[in-house]
Amino acid sequence: MLNDLFAQLRTATAPAEIEALQNGIWQVWLTTGDDALDKQLEDGMRALQAADFTRAIGVFDALIAAAPHLAEGWNKRATAYYQRGDYRASLADIAETLRREPRHFGALWGQAAILRQLADPRRALRTLKQLEALCPHLPGLREQQLALREQLEDGGF
Repeated sequence: MLNDLFAQLRTATAPAEIEALQNGIWQVWLTTGDDALDKQLEDGMRALQAADFTRAIGVFDALIAAAPHLAEGWNKRATAYYQRGDYRASLADIAETLRREPRHFGALWGQAAILRQLADPRRALRTLKQLEALCPHLPGLREQQLALREQLEDGGF
């Protein structure tokens, strides 16, 4: 099912279709098949929504310890670190997410955002190229790539 959704995402051109396909993929990623793990994931996401990043990180720490193979545990903890401003820890967890799910467009988008904030446009652009391979018509992608290319040309990075 996931492979089919990604195949459709590569050819989707309409923003509504892209969003629907991404939502379908997120639903797969957010369902572990284990009620206890699903509850942990939901608890961590509620902490994220409440901006309780320390609690969220603790919940995702426990989830990762219980199920290190789940990409979404790593991704959600990366999000918590990012929102707390700990970009290095977020990048480390994004790397773990991508090790488990190289097609994780959320992790790739987040990685590119962090790299832009860390003034590393070359790596951010490489990350967006990976994202482009997954979803060439992702809204906002071309504009981000263009801005990074212009930054590289103007800034001599």
